[in-house]
Amino acid sequence: MNKKWFRIGMVSVFILSLALRFWGLERFNTLVFDEVYFAKFGNNYLTHTPFFNAHPPLSQYMIGIGIWIGSHIPFWHDSVNGLTGSLRSPWTYRWLNALTGSFIPVVVAAIAYQLSYRRTFAILAGLFTACDGIFLVESRYALSNIYIVIFGLLGHWFLLLALDNQNRRRSFWLVFAGIGFGASVGTKWNGLWFLSGAYLIWIVAWVIHLIHSFPNSKLFFRSPSSEQEAGGRRQEAEGRSHEAEGRSHEAGVSTYSPSFLSSSLSPSSQTPLQNLTQLNIFQMLFYLGIIPAFIYSIIWIPHLQLDKTYGFIAVHQQILKFHLHLGGNSPNVHPYCAAWYKWPLMTRPMAYYYQTAESITEPLPVMGPPLPAGAGQVIYDVHAMGNPFLWWFGVAAMLFLVGMLVSQVVIPWVKEKRFSMPATLSVDTWIALYLVINYAANLLPWVKVTRCVFIYHYMCAVVFVFLAIAWFVDRCLCSYYQQLRALGVTITFIILAAFIFWMPIYLGLPLSPNGYKLRMWFNSWI
Repeated sequence: MNKKWFRIGMVSVFILSLALRFWGLERFNTLVFDEVYFAKFGNNYLTHTPFFNAHPPLSQYMIGIGIWIGSHIPFWHDSVNGLTGSLRSPWTYRWLNALTGSFIPVVVAAIAYQLSYRRTFAILAGLFTACDGIFLVESRYALSNIYIVIFGLLGHWFLLLALDNQNRRRSFWLVFAGIGFGASVGTKWNGLWFLSGAYLIWIVAWVIHLIHSFPNSKLFFRSPSSEQEAGGRRQEAEGRSHEAEGRSHEAGVSTYSPSFLSSSLSPSSQTPLQNLTQLNIFQMLFYLGIIPAFIYSIIWIPHLQLDKTYGFIAVHQQILKFHLHLGGNSPNVHPYCAAWYKWPLMTRPMAYYYQTAESITEPLPVMGPPLPAGAGQVIYDVHAMGNPFLWWFGVAAMLFLVGMLVSQVVIPWVKEKRFSMPATLSVDTWIALYLVINYAANLLPWVKVTRCVFIYHYMCAVVFVFLAIAWFVDRCLCSYYQQLRALGVTITFIILAAFIFWMPIYLGLPLSPNGYKLRMWFNSWI
């Protein structure tokens, strides 16, 4: 893919994302799900009304800014309500979230490109992210989770850009990385897991570097004779690969074979992750420690000036107390409570909005319970649910990456009866490490959380699942084997078809009872 088509692809992904998020943004002239908190809180900053918030205030600032700007735009005010505490159009408290959410697929694509410099990988990562349901739903309403994700992802992207540069330019991007991570934590505390993922991949890089610093250690490396023998085998394999490449170029067929299909690697393949050990402990502590902490602290200043009930320390104590007393992961606490292990397979999504009407021409319901069973012929449902096949295929791809990493240790162990590590890690191995570590960093901390949690808490982790399946499909599409290329095309088609099929419950489009049931594949989805 050349630069021209890459740019066209990126613009197309953004336009698709933008159109989906703004289409019918005022459809429900009410407060949907946690808009009853966040939209009100954003408006409270404009009316100077003190309030207690169970999360850091950055997302409410953003919503408040959106309300202020939207209120000064002389259109999109056909419907208004006073549910936020002031007479506002739903568009005013939703549009900035929709715009922000539209950039998430672009940032995911940018991370994919920066990891590998592979344009197809980047386009697929952006497209798959744009075709996910829960990100679409969260972007269309005045909620906070998209801000955790986009700031955390920006932190990672800026870190990769820093690793790709030197001296002042590196420091420049590291500062922005620290700001991004600090802003993510300033939205919700679980934004801290993005930062922990950056630290973990840095630590792993240093461990690998230290292992390679002892080439004479019998514990870690092969004997010289076995190294020479392996080197001979590699040269022979590379010779066969170059010969096959020459034949295929004559036939006009791509021969690139992913690392999990071929042991031959291009010596020019690079990734900024290989430069992680150029960052020392002092740089990490300053740029990704002090700066995020400083950003997080100053984020609180406007809120503490508005509500002087609690100081900086006391408000954190109150927030912690609030979360500790929410109760366990039980339907008795909330019908949509879903423990962390239910998220990857999406066994318990949740309805953000559900209303029924007698006909499609009837005005959209605003408040109140749905009509009695059998009376409603039209169903309006906004379901916080991912694209099922994107999530399921993505989990499989993540497990594949784990298996690929484990095999690189286990196979030499079985053959040589000792721990062994390649002298140089391939780009795909680095990508696998990055995705697996960041996925685990954003998921595993929830294992110890005993309060009621929901599927939207998985959003910070699932973006790395999107990257994993995009990587897998990219490797399939670039494979020499026709069967794997067909597999990549099939997976992509299924993901796109699934998104279109479930789109009505992402956008809250009217459905017949049969149409609704057709999309609720499991009772736990309802």
